[in-house]
Amino acid sequence: MVGLGDNNNPSCQNNISSKAKDKKKKRGGSKRKMTAEQTSAFKSVTEWVYLDRHHHPNSSSTAGLSSWVVDDFGVQKSLGRGTEKMVFELHSHSKHSDGFLSPSKLVERAHGNGVKVLALTDHDTMSGITEAVEAARRFGIKIIPGVEISTIFSPRNPEMEEPVHILAYYSSCGPTRYEELDKLLANIREGRYVRAKDMVLKLNKLKLPLKWEHVTKIAGKGVAPGRLHVARAMVEAGYVENLKQAFARYLYDGGPAYSTGSEPLAEEAVQLICETGGLAVLAHPWALKNPIPIIRRLKDAGLHGMEVYRSDGRLAAYNDLADTYNLLKLGGSDYHGRGGHGESELGSVNLPVVVLHDFLKVARPIWCSAIKDILEGYAKEPSDTNFAKIARFTRMGSFKGSTPLSCGKDLIDRCLASWLTAEEQQNDEFEAIRLKLSHATINLSGVQVPIETK
Repeated sequence: MVGLGDNNNPSCQNNISSKAKDKKKKRGGSKRKMTAEQTSAFKSVTEWVYLDRHHHPNSSSTAGLSSWVVDDFGVQKSLGRGTEKMVFELHSHSKHSDGFLSPSKLVERAHGNGVKVLALTDHDTMSGITEAVEAARRFGIKIIPGVEISTIFSPRNPEMEEPVHILAYYSSCGPTRYEELDKLLANIREGRYVRAKDMVLKLNKLKLPLKWEHVTKIAGKGVAPGRLHVARAMVEAGYVENLKQAFARYLYDGGPAYSTGSEPLAEEAVQLICETGGLAVLAHPWALKNPIPIIRRLKDAGLHGMEVYRSDGRLAAYNDLADTYNLLKLGGSDYHGRGGHGESELGSVNLPVVVLHDFLKVARPIWCSAIKDILEGYAKEPSDTNFAKIARFTRMGSFKGSTPLSCGKDLIDRCLASWLTAEEQQNDEFEAIRLKLSHATINLSGVQVPIETK
């Protein structure tokens, strides 16, 4: 489901209905043993999910795999543990953008829904990742640091210009050139303030005296207001009955109160994601008026994948487009925590095991290279600035009780052991980095402490 804070186009539903969906089958229907391809994919995905655990419930043994089957959709399920699945949630939002839940509460809800891997993809900010990572440690969930970047597709024909959202997925250490990405995101957020103010002004001219202070109060301190915040203020002020009505009457793309911000070109955002060690994925293409020229141009810019799966199944038309342009087929709930019947639940999108394997097969070499570059940067120049790049999404308070020596080791281990396999870690490049790091130090409470890497 497309989040109301995103490209909520009133023509979206018509667009979807004109595109044939894969024929639905009754949920919970037939179950069968995994094929050789599914078994291999499942072993690989499971290995990555449980990298940082000494024992996990799905060993590579034949006995461990025999308790798992797939349904009609290729989604793996456990026979021995009820309805447990290998659930990846790749599209979610928190209060750090236009979601209703804090990152901690979002992670807690994900855990309750059986999610094993959660990507937090707030709009134009990664400020919630640290809190999500710390909460995930309590629940045994792996966090993929992500962001949903607001962009604009601007072809030669101005009438074809439209907003496009790009999802970026990064490694545990985040972007390799974080400052560059952060500058882009900061510019977008500043534009969101201007955009939201313009929306309020347009509503005022439409005889709806909405207050700017009301919108910013709903958004929260330090959060750039978006359309959803304006819509919520409209509901609270009694100008519309619900969020859907706010968008349908006033805030839809091109609507009477719609306004644009300072979004970068979609191609530029995709290129920057690729250059900073991320995986670039087109979000909710069914909300686009002209998806084909957009997908074609973004593919040329380096796009890795596009959303094809939703909670109501796989959209056949977009599945075919992904095949045409050789793109990964992904999907997520786009969960905001609004509640109500119009929103998909967190973890409700069923991604087949082979789809998850294809995702990680493309993503992991990119993430491995990014982690290597970040660690190598610190090994060459062990400054506080370069160390902060390693610890970007880690609260040092989480190491309380550790000695300074083990603290440094634990931090490096978190970057490696929870994200890279032993085989990925044991190549010559990582061994050279370890050797350099064995002579490096970190600054803890004003004391320079050597990092133990053995």
